[in-house]
Amino acid sequence: MNNILRIVESQIKEKLFHGRVIILFGARRTGKTTLVKRLVEQYPEKNAKYFQCELLANKEVLETQDPEKIIKYWGETNLVVLDEAQNVGRIGEVLKLLVDIHPEIQIVATGSSSFELAHKTKESMVGRVEEFMLYPLAVSEITDKAGWGEAERSLSSWLQYGSYPEVWGESTREARGRLDQLVSGYLYKDVLMYAGIKNSGLIKDLLQLLSRQVGSEVSYNELAGILGVDRLTVKKYIDVLEQNFVIFTLHSYSRNLRSEIRKGIKIYFWDIGVRNSLIQAFSPMELRVDNGAVWENWWIAERLKYLKYTQQYRNNYFWRTTDQHEIDYIEEHENKIEGFEIKWRKDGKPNKSLKDFNSAYPNTQVNIVDRKNYWEWLMS
Repeated sequence: MNNILRIVESQIKEKLFHGRVIILFGARRTGKTTLVKRLVEQYPEKNAKYFQCELLANKEVLETQDPEKIIKYWGETNLVVLDEAQNVGRIGEVLKLLVDIHPEIQIVATGSSSFELAHKTKESMVGRVEEFMLYPLAVSEITDKAGWGEAERSLSSWLQYGSYPEVWGESTREARGRLDQLVSGYLYKDVLMYAGIKNSGLIKDLLQLLSRQVGSEVSYNELAGILGVDRLTVKKYIDVLEQNFVIFTLHSYSRNLRSEIRKGIKIYFWDIGVRNSLIQAFSPMELRVDNGAVWENWWIAERLKYLKYTQQYRNNYFWRTTDQHEIDYIEEHENKIEGFEIKWRKDGKPNKSLKDFNSAYPNTQVNIVDRKNYWEWLMS
């Protein structure tokens, strides 16, 4: 399914050749290399060039920080792609030098670790960079390619195996094999290599614990006790996992009530297939005891992708009180809030959480997201 057109591609093309470096972030295997190689093919008149920065020769030339030597190595070109640029030492300084001295050359850099690339570029390249994010395939990308009917028929498989490009649309056996390889090979590689973490066993144990707590509030102290490490180590590892686009966090929303939880946190996975692979839980939704958590994780991740790709900027939270009344997902925009209760199945029972939330925040809309209407908030 690598021929699926990615939303971010057209957005990147609109920003090319305006004197700024383009940076494309995303986890490994989300399709960054496929996308940038397609860009190279589309601009033959610019004599576009592609360089993989994991190759020692390309890395060493860039690390000289000698603009003229670098330009000579590249040859005549007006468009250069630096793939996995976080491998280059002091990459921010390198890019700044190049864009200052040779603004006529459009540089597109990709990175699978924001821990490395973003930190190396932001301070030195203020006003000189445009940033984009590439996630596993989004609902609208799949429906544009396969059609709504096919995407809807594939929903059960989607919730089992996720939507990494190399996994989507494959047979059950092939999808599981590719997903397990992706998790054990590439996911751990980035987390361990780029963050300088040596304890691979601890990362694996932490990820499995987080997988089983999807949809529930997470306690750093509780995780630390289970893992036999201190709280700061747990926090550091979770930060690294977030910076490497494995997980994302939601914090609790609190403005009015004493009973509201003020410092709570929930953790979700950007790809539900990765989560399922970590705990080897691939049963169909109708046979799962965790189908509510799986559905909640999948929908919130898809909603965040949609907001990012459509450039809608909102604060994201969940809401919970000390007596366990909860709204799964909250968006705040221009001093207005909107709630979402995410249900795999409607049970028809009165919802005390909705009543309490509406009492605390009158005139606030709360949407019930279920199997029949979930797409309304995921597609334009």
